[in-house]
Amino acid sequence: QVQVVESGGGLVQAGGSLRLSCAASGIIFRIFAMGWYRQAPGKQRDLVASITTRSGSTNYADSVKDRFTISRDGAKNTVYLQMNNLKPEDTAVYYCYVVTTSEYWGQGTQVTVSS
Repeated sequence: QVQVVESGGGLVQAGGSLRLSCAASGIIFRIFAMGWYRQAPGKQRDLVASITTRSGSTNYADSVKDRFTISRDGAKNTVYLQMNNLKPEDTAVYYCYVVTTSEYWGQGTQVTVSS
């Protein structure tokens, strides 16, 4: 079994920054990709950013390009999401996912951006 734990959410003013972390632990043979989704109240869960572990290839939602950066530490099975110039519309619960032989999700961390 694989456990996925997020941290780093909180309350920040518009224009501020936060850094989310996500660590995977347990019986892990190989991680193929990690990433972040977010879900605002009353809306669907949408992809924010993802990264593959072999090539380091990244993918971002258009709404966060040039503001958010995803990175990883392979030795720690950890992925980070650096969020700069945050906007009120970034307010959501952010979920981390990990792709091994199956897909695993964290419980989510709340990010609230005040105007």
